[in-house]
Amino acid sequence: MRPMKTMRPMKIAIAFAAAAALVGMTSCSDTPEADQDKTLKIVYQKTDAFTALDLVMQDAKKEFETANSGVTVDLQPIQANDDDYGTKLALAQRSPDTAPDVFYEDTFKVRSDVDAGYLLKLDSYLEAWDEWGKFSEAAKAAGRADDGGIYAVPLGTDTRAIWYNKAVLQKAGIPVPWQPQSWEDILTMARKVKAADSTVIPFTMYAGKATGEGTVMQSFYELLYGTGSTLYDEDQKKWVIGSQGFTDSLDFLKTLYDEKLAVSPAEALDANVWKKVFGEWFPQGKLAATVEGSYAPSFWKKGGAYEWAGYEQDMAVAGFPTQKGQDPGHVSMSGGWTLAVGAKSKNPELSFKFLATALNKKNALAYDINNSQIAVRTDVAGDAGYLAANPFVKDVSGLVEVTHYRPATADYPRISTAVQEATESVITGRLSPRDAVAEYDATVRRLVGEDKVLQK
Repeated sequence: MRPMKTMRPMKIAIAFAAAAALVGMTSCSDTPEADQDKTLKIVYQKTDAFTALDLVMQDAKKEFETANSGVTVDLQPIQANDDDYGTKLALAQRSPDTAPDVFYEDTFKVRSDVDAGYLLKLDSYLEAWDEWGKFSEAAKAAGRADDGGIYAVPLGTDTRAIWYNKAVLQKAGIPVPWQPQSWEDILTMARKVKAADSTVIPFTMYAGKATGEGTVMQSFYELLYGTGSTLYDEDQKKWVIGSQGFTDSLDFLKTLYDEKLAVSPAEALDANVWKKVFGEWFPQGKLAATVEGSYAPSFWKKGGAYEWAGYEQDMAVAGFPTQKGQDPGHVSMSGGWTLAVGAKSKNPELSFKFLATALNKKNALAYDINNSQIAVRTDVAGDAGYLAANPFVKDVSGLVEVTHYRPATADYPRISTAVQEATESVITGRLSPRDAVAEYDATVRRLVGEDKVLQK
């Protein structure tokens, strides 16, 4: 709902000394003279509903400035949704004068931004950082580019599941806990809810360009990967077109919207529809179920954007089923955000030291708790405070076993937009699912070239 400068000769010795001292970088108070009177520009996202990172950055700023006399950390939060944040960040990257030293980066943009020359390769810094070994191997891959190098460090990760209001389902005569075994089970539940109370939204899924990456991550991909199809063939390094699974996924969305089991198309095309999901419809008992991220409790917990006393008792989690209940039974999607160092930074060593401070155990624990993230540091994942903070942590973490990740390719962002356009054309009735697939296939061919597509 959110992402290489050569050193002057006189500084080489200092840089090597700083790299060797990374083990104690967050606690050392002796700052080299070369670090005096420097400013680091830190850019990240902040919204009314997303303040967890801002809190961490404020703490990291105090911690870092105390340990590095003469260095000023200039926090520059961007107030924007995920898509607008990405646009504003890309604009800032175009000039050395506006490019950030450290910035918040969505995992799916890492490779494209590496290709664009925005990210600094971090391998040499990570090798000297003793805390890098505390990150899970799967999480480390989130910041890896085509050359095998690491360009970003993860803050946390997530999964997607069906979140449902137990009272709404029970009112419709549906026993809880509820766990659908197929797409048909979802439709059966939704139709019963509608029959019991026509004012309740039975089961909505995001669709269209307005909700951006939320459309694909919290909706379409659960369907597509649940059919056994895929968006991208990793072995052949080609984009899949013409799959039956793509058509079936659009057919399911068409059924939801045609039968008025989901929100209206007009509501779906509102970029702020997710605010109604979290802030109005679930708390007020006007929504039975939807697909959302494991971070959902961060909105409802005390101090969250939409505080909801008792959400722990009212809400429950179910895995999203495969199309017909085939193995592995459920499907999820994982993503997450990272911190990266800008390739244009004039102070790359100091910038990495700040990144490491922001991602130390104390700050990572605070971020994962406040944002209801799945921890990527092993010492955080086993922390008693982390485990106690989210009553659903076991449910959503278990879905890692059946999760999928977006294709980590430079051309993925454009493909994602094409998928969003396909869903929008179907729910608005502009195109049939079959015609929307044909339009999508033609778009993919145009975007990547005939040699990079795999016809099914």
